[in-house]
Amino acid sequence: MRKLKTALGLKIAGTSIAALALAACSSDPDLDASQTGDGTDTIELSEFPDRPYWGDTHLHTDNSVDAFGFGVRLGPEEALRFASGEEVTATTGAQAKLARPLDFLVIADHSDALGATRRLYDAPRWYVNWVIGDETVLRWYDMMHESPEQSQLAIAELITAASNGTVPEALADPETAAENTKDIWNTHLGMLDRYNQPGTFTAIAGYEWTRMPGGNNLHRVVMFRDGSDRTRQTIPFPGLSTTAEQLWDYMAAYEAETGGRVLAIPHNSNVSNGLMFETTMPDGSPMTAEYAAKRAAAEPVVEVTQIKGDSETHPFLSPNDEMAGFGVGGWDRGNLSLTQESTPDMYAGSYARSALLRGLSLEQQMGVNPYAFGMIGSTDSHTSLATGDEDNFYGKHTGTEPASEDRAIVPQNLGTRIGRFGWHYLAGGYAAAWARGNTRAEIFDAFARREVYATTGPRMSVRIFGGFDFTADDWNGDWVRAGYTRGVPMGGELTDTGSAPTFLISALKDPDGANLDRVQIVKGWVSASGETQERVFDVVWSDMDTRARSGGRVPAVGDTVNREDATYTNSIGAAELRTTWSDPEYTAGQSAFYYVRVLEIPTPRWPLFDAVRFGFELPEDAMAEAVAQERAYTSPIWLKPAE
Repeated sequence: MRKLKTALGLKIAGTSIAALALAACSSDPDLDASQTGDGTDTIELSEFPDRPYWGDTHLHTDNSVDAFGFGVRLGPEEALRFASGEEVTATTGAQAKLARPLDFLVIADHSDALGATRRLYDAPRWYVNWVIGDETVLRWYDMMHESPEQSQLAIAELITAASNGTVPEALADPETAAENTKDIWNTHLGMLDRYNQPGTFTAIAGYEWTRMPGGNNLHRVVMFRDGSDRTRQTIPFPGLSTTAEQLWDYMAAYEAETGGRVLAIPHNSNVSNGLMFETTMPDGSPMTAEYAAKRAAAEPVVEVTQIKGDSETHPFLSPNDEMAGFGVGGWDRGNLSLTQESTPDMYAGSYARSALLRGLSLEQQMGVNPYAFGMIGSTDSHTSLATGDEDNFYGKHTGTEPASEDRAIVPQNLGTRIGRFGWHYLAGGYAAAWARGNTRAEIFDAFARREVYATTGPRMSVRIFGGFDFTADDWNGDWVRAGYTRGVPMGGELTDTGSAPTFLISALKDPDGANLDRVQIVKGWVSASGETQERVFDVVWSDMDTRARSGGRVPAVGDTVNREDATYTNSIGAAELRTTWSDPEYTAGQSAFYYVRVLEIPTPRWPLFDAVRFGFELPEDAMAEAVAQERAYTSPIWLKPAE
């Protein structure tokens, strides 16, 4: 091999292309301190968090090794433009625009081989041959240029090689990889500063740490509070060759060395085959309090719903929960790479509700809860397009997004494909953060204190406060002030006082979306015998006078969806639901959590929208799930025994 920089860090006259781009953007005279910093003291903040800010913390662009291989040709700038409300041209030629802009965005490109496939593809073939001199790499290069299908195969081979440590030596130089990552990262940070507009749109630094032992997903999105004055002092941490504990150590070192803040968000646990939320150390030994505390400090939030299915719970784990099957189909068959079958004994370590229960149990054993997390949703889109809207879905990657051919928009038959990589994709989700204003600092702090919630796409406004003296009369006054001054919001903790906790719960429909069916409280607790238990309570629902409980259950709200034209009406359901609820099964001294789940009335899913739009017929199994009840999950409130 020639002693030159590899194609993963293409050098031209000693200067990388990325470094030239950085020089052009880092000295932008139009940038001010409010754009380059964390946003502290740049806008007027409300006294209390006054609204949910909507965002996506998990978006991939052409800087991700897999996204580029799958075909995306849009970069971070197009992603930022799209998320902030501008129209962009998708990779396949269609014009794409959000009906409503997002408030914040984390572009979470993979830290391993950041930007590598983009640079390899753009290099002249003679240069790749001359510099690399490796037949496997040259074959991948040729496949990437041959066709989208061959490009995907090449990337699959590259990712597999990276996972099992068989990457060609020419691509495995860690010094070069770190230098290349730094170039791309600094260029990216400059881009974020240019689009960061405190009070209007927040561009947040982050990346995806991609640990995947044996094809089991242990990925985390790493999210920073800080502006480029601090984030330029680090580079993304590689995931394929490191452990979660090493990631947490990296995060702690960043905070100690820069004075900044950083957190990690585990995602897509439903395809981890039980490894995401283990009850032991990774080597199978008993979990230590030190390890549990590290995890709890580093990972205050998890991503519970996204394109690759929903990870709230599974019907096997929650057989008495009639709403437990949402977004499960197809994704419970195996791990992320489908190299290992999933079996029911693995499920408890793969779903969030069971993890919350495990956290209570582990806390009783060692005094620390490693799984006291809040919940968000995000997209995990690999198209640079952060959309969780059913009627505006662009697929997981460009091989499945609507394409432009001869000025006509045509489908790529995603809705008709069988297996998990077809209609099993969800169009969601989004993260909602209750904050005092739209800045990096305020959004991050909402995540850190767990005052966040997940939706599967709709932008419904959901709030819960827990306390011990709330009454129905609180709704007649400033109930938000009462919630913050006499209780705790979602993500908070209550200490048992010997009386049942009471909750103020409010849900407002998405102003552009469907009415609400019901609001539920999901309670989890540890019994006196040490067993974990769960129960779902219907606490308020639409038309309560006519929808009386029957057999302990609330009757279905109905269904107004027209399958012929993918429409529905808001003639059922409610625009607003709120209640004051006290736990009727409270037991003194009980460790418990409570979170809210809000369900909309049935609405069309994206496969039905696409079938009507493009005039094709859905397969029978897809048609059976072409309508769903979109939902939201709040972060829990924990009830802790008095010491």
